Amino acid sequence: MQITIRRDVFRLAQAFTISRGSRTAAHVLTVEIAEGGHIGRGECVPYARYDESLESVEAEIRGLPAAFDRAGLQDLLPAGAARNAVDCALWDLEAKQAGRPVWELAGLPRPGPEITAYTLSLNAPEKMRDQARANAARPLLKIKLGTEDDLERLEAVRAGAPDARIIVDANEGWSPESYAALAPHLMRLGVEMVEQPLPAGSDDALAEMERPVPICADESCHDRASLPGLRGKYDMVNIKLDKTGGLTEALALRDAALAEGYAIMVGCMIGSSLAMAPAALVAQGAAVTDLDAPLLLAEDREAPLHYDARGVHPARPALWG
Repeated sequence: MQITIRRDVFRLAQAFTISRGSRTAAHVLTVEIAEGGHIGRGECVPYARYDESLESVEAEIRGLPAAFDRAGLQDLLPAGAARNAVDCALWDLEAKQAGRPVWELAGLPRPGPEITAYTLSLNAPEKMRDQARANAARPLLKIKLGTEDDLERLEAVRAGAPDARIIVDANEGWSPESYAALAPHLMRLGVEMVEQPLPAGSDDALAEMERPVPICADESCHDRASLPGLRGKYDMVNIKLDKTGGLTEALALRDAALAEGYAIMVGCMIGSSLAMAPAALVAQGAAVTDLDAPLLLAEDREAPLHYDARGVHPARPALWG
């Protein structure tokens, strides 16, 4: 088994802003695992919010032993970006070696397209209104919030896209008081879900507050070990492979969360189609799919994922799986 790690950069079509900052490019690690004449690929996006960097994640991967399998990998690396890239590369390698798609190897139903949210990044209200108007025909808009003047932003987006379904992502940017003040307006403006309103680790107040719209755990939910801490506070969990540490744990988290009564959202970091491809398998039948990152890029992988009115389609073998 030979592992190759490469740093790739994909330019964004425009600056992407959330409450923690802005970026103009996606910086990712691409992992290739070669064995027996076949090569499997995976991608991860190291995230500073989780104390990850390109350098630290690359070092984790280079520290792996010379030989291991996908089951053993779960104990060799913790949940996070490094394990994600390696786990997904191993799934791709297994599929190529077996001549069978990953969904079949994993015992999943044949995948189909899933409607995906389209994200409007944080900006001045009038600019977000213009973004909403330009994308008003999309079936589901995700609005980045988490600062002052969020009500004005919501009003502006609703004015720009009066018929679109809307979900909101505060990226840990609200306090209990600001969330409580906004809650009735979320209902009035037809918001269907709020993602991570309070900071992870400081979200106990949610257990004592009315939740007029469902609340989804993002930064508060990484893998199955996160589930006990979510009880009474959240209605949904956002599964991201860069948090779970790959497709293997993502599928296990989905099953465990459903068994505990949570609805499922499947999201992503800002990466290429290679990162979205395994997540699209987890997203089958999810309440919310948020795998729009390739739509935000100015450039993508060869054989990229296909998006149309039916949503994001499963990957072709030339890309992954």
